[in-house]
Amino acid sequence: MKNWEKNIRKVVPYTPGEQPNQPDMIKLNTNENPYPPAPGVEKALKALDTDTLRLYPDPKAEILVKAIASYYNLKEEQVFVGVGSDDVIAMCFLTFFNSEKPILFPDITYSFYDVWADLFKIPYKRPALNDQFHIRKEDYVQPNGGIIFPNPNAPTGVSMPLAEIEEILINNRDVIVMIDEAYVDFGTESALSLIDKYDNLLVIQTFSKSRSLAGMRIGYAMGNPELIKYLNDVKYSFNSYTMNRTALAAGVASVNDREYFEETCRKIVETREWTKTELRKLGFSFGDSKANFIFAAHSECPAKELFEALRNEHIYVRYFAKPRIDNHLRITIGTDEEMQKLIAFLTGYLKNRENR
Repeated sequence: MKNWEKNIRKVVPYTPGEQPNQPDMIKLNTNENPYPPAPGVEKALKALDTDTLRLYPDPKAEILVKAIASYYNLKEEQVFVGVGSDDVIAMCFLTFFNSEKPILFPDITYSFYDVWADLFKIPYKRPALNDQFHIRKEDYVQPNGGIIFPNPNAPTGVSMPLAEIEEILINNRDVIVMIDEAYVDFGTESALSLIDKYDNLLVIQTFSKSRSLAGMRIGYAMGNPELIKYLNDVKYSFNSYTMNRTALAAGVASVNDREYFEETCRKIVETREWTKTELRKLGFSFGDSKANFIFAAHSECPAKELFEALRNEHIYVRYFAKPRIDNHLRITIGTDEEMQKLIAFLTGYLKNRENR
């Protein structure tokens, strides 16, 4: 080892989903929305005065904070925005997880959590999901330095009832509890109704999934004003100008079109339920996903084999070579046409495999 290497912070990085770029592909591997952003987003970007790009954006991101607060009937002091929910959650880790006690998050969950914990040198424990991939609320009644989990969970899609989330909050009043609601708009009850009751609760959401703006990188946290102030203090100590002008304009336009947002979510949910029915017919099993993806395993065909066969046909899904989930595929919900093509390929492949 070189002398200078001993002072370098070394971590095992998060592995993002593959981003292929082929004209004939069906991309169902990174939980992106198959529909375009709200029509007002294009208008807002075309109307943007490019001369203003020579100026720094508003460090407070006031126009977007105000739009989100209005949408959810919150005070502006209850909203924090950042560059995607990843940026927001990383800022939360840095701000709130500073105890010597370990933070808690599930063993099967969003794989960025342990990366941030290692990066910021935060101790952690990962209580195991049960055999049905459900979070066990009783596992979160133990000494800890904070709690975070997605609802619905990722990559499983399984949702936790609001009453169970509240039980976790009741038993953890002395630490910050974060609910990562990246997929909440596809059929899960948000914990947002609890933020006035529990001053230690942060609810985190994103524009990447239900609002079709993954490419703009917009995320936000909602909680009591004191928590939001602490977040902003850390943000201004780290990078004051996190939100660029184009993202602010696009974000406001998206929030302002409630009808389009609700219609898009409805279409994805309907397609998801159709896909569940068709996958069951083919011998797949999975939990009752409330996200914009399905986490499925086949009774006879290994997930890795299916993953590679699909990839050869330019149909991209996500495969995780990890304990307990290495026989599952995470399949993002695309358009009706895309999911019909997926089912048609799987039908033919599994039939041919059976006849070998």
